[in-house]
Amino acid sequence: MDTPVLILPGFGNSGPGHWQTLWEVRHPAWRRVDLGQWDAPDCQDWVRTLDGAVQRCEAPPILVAHSLACLLVVHWAGQSRAPIKGAFLVAIPEPASPSFPSAANGFVPVPMQRLDFSTLVVASANDSFGSVAHARRCAIAWGSRFVDVGELGHINADSGIGDWPSGYTLFQEFVG
Repeated sequence: MDTPVLILPGFGNSGPGHWQTLWEVRHPAWRRVDLGQWDAPDCQDWVRTLDGAVQRCEAPPILVAHSLACLLVVHWAGQSRAPIKGAFLVAIPEPASPSFPSAANGFVPVPMQRLDFSTLVVASANDSFGSVAHARRCAIAWGSRFVDVGELGHINADSGIGDWPSGYTLFQEFVG
């Protein structure tokens, strides 16, 4: 695939066993965006960092976001005119959840406007950071395709999914 791919980890970054890291290893041309402040993220700082990364791409990229980075993408979309090809949004956290990181600043309220690029929202039935109902509401508001992948927790390294082959298949179908 010639389209640039930007990996956007969520709160705390994605460690060595996370599917995002494993996909990045598989595809050396893909780039992880160092959003900084992984354990005390500020939405506006992350938006500026993402905007710079998108603008440095040689062509409109595909964003691969996990958890808090999904909220970053929708905040960024409301503030930037930089074009992207699409966004693969996995495990959207719900700010009302008791698990939502209190150190995350500026991610609430979640923008609920239709996005002007292709998106796929992937949710897990037993994600402690966000319900399927919340993810479905976001997908409807954003004009996204929605997939419930069953019980995979927060769809991260703790879920025991390794490089998440079924997720990679969803990603490949999404980018067509």
